[in-house]
Amino acid sequence: QVQLVESGGGLVQPGGSLRLSCAASAMNFNPYTWAWYRQAPGKQREQVALIASSGWTTYADSVKGRFIISRENAEKVVYLQMNSLKPEDTAVYYCNCGLGVDGLTGELVALRPWGQGTQVTVSS
Repeated sequence: QVQLVESGGGLVQPGGSLRLSCAASAMNFNPYTWAWYRQAPGKQREQVALIASSGWTTYADSVKGRFIISRENAEKVVYLQMNSLKPEDTAVYYCNCGLGVDGLTGELVALRPWGQGTQVTVSS
């Protein structure tokens, strides 16, 4: 059974950094586009970063210039390096994969069951 396991979250002060990891098991990792999403309390889940199988990346405007998504195909891991964190980055972060984007939202259509996510809290 395919599993996505996110880790690396925690409590960090504004301006700090965190590196999130997403480990995928029981699946063919390489052909997929991978994305990180986040969901803050009372808000809908939103995509923050995407990396295609080619290595091409795109980011939400809110994190552009601060977050970096990368992938390690051999290890079946996707990373999200988060720098210059702000209180508004506080959310549960999830990863998922897909092969196409939603025509209305422009977000990757997630294909796998969601993992438990990892909590990121930015607070002084």
